[in-house]
Amino acid sequence: MNIVKNQYKAFDSSLGDNHESSYLNESATNTTALAVFFKAAGDPLRLDILRVLQHNAYGVLELGDIFETKQSGMSHHLKVLANAGLVVSRREGNTIFYRRSPLPHKSAIQELHRSLFSTIDLTKISSDLAQRIHTVNLERTRASREFFEQNTDKFNANQDLISSYTQYGQIITEFLDASSAKKKVVLEIGPGKGEFLANLSKRFTKVIALDTSKEMINISRKMVSDKGLSNTELIHGDTELALKKQIRADCITLNMVLHHTPNPAAVLQDISKLLTKEGVLLVTELCEHDQAWAHESCGDLWLGFEPNDLKNWASAANFREGESLYLAQRNGFQVQLRQFFKKEKKI
Repeated sequence: MNIVKNQYKAFDSSLGDNHESSYLNESATNTTALAVFFKAAGDPLRLDILRVLQHNAYGVLELGDIFETKQSGMSHHLKVLANAGLVVSRREGNTIFYRRSPLPHKSAIQELHRSLFSTIDLTKISSDLAQRIHTVNLERTRASREFFEQNTDKFNANQDLISSYTQYGQIITEFLDASSAKKKVVLEIGPGKGEFLANLSKRFTKVIALDTSKEMINISRKMVSDKGLSNTELIHGDTELALKKQIRADCITLNMVLHHTPNPAAVLQDISKLLTKEGVLLVTELCEHDQAWAHESCGDLWLGFEPNDLKNWASAANFREGESLYLAQRNGFQVQLRQFFKKEKKI
């Protein structure tokens, strides 16, 4: 395994054949670019689509359900947005997901692009629309939970083909020891087989482990019992349940978890609320990859993430970035270890 520190080069999501026809094309005249841009921005539904894509990516069928629009109509709107350089696509197995495009670096209308997004984000999502978004995300969660309920043994075997705990466990422990986190309460979200819990138990007064899968909780519970980790509590549930229980932690860890969640940005928002003042978040996650077999074999909802995705989601959730480390493995996967600190909110 090769260790590459602080020099992972993120690559932009491509839009396939449509990417070259976007307004980012340097050959386009300013007036042509403006016309394409304003055509895309001149429809209320397309503006709502951009609003929904603020921190998450959705497929055509999912967006059709969210906006109660036929697939053909939604595809047309996405094509118009793509031609204007406002959305990009990424293939995840057999599905193409759309998200907002990064701000163009060289475009003469970069500020217009930025202003459109910031203005859209000030608008409030209606309760009906929010409910349909919630329904789509619940379906993603159901599919993920169903996989773990039916394929626990299969997951444990195949997960090790991607990246096992032994490949990053020592390093994330060193990240933990080097952090300024208070050593009272730590929350591990998605403990898996519970391999990290023993290290946490030695370093914190209280350890809480949270997982949406009963099967994985049972595996962790056996490990906790076998090792006599008396300061460790296991909870079956998600971050929303943790908020309802008013759990607060000085440190939160997520090891290979976010790519199983329906809305990673929302998870980071919840984590920010769960952390105490100046709390520390440690994330181990896959970098973006194209190994579609991970969907069926490991229950992955996402094929990893670009480092900038995590950075942007964390920033939006009131975190500042700390240390980072990138591990290049012989099997072609890359693992990113990230450290974030909760910022004090200015009054």
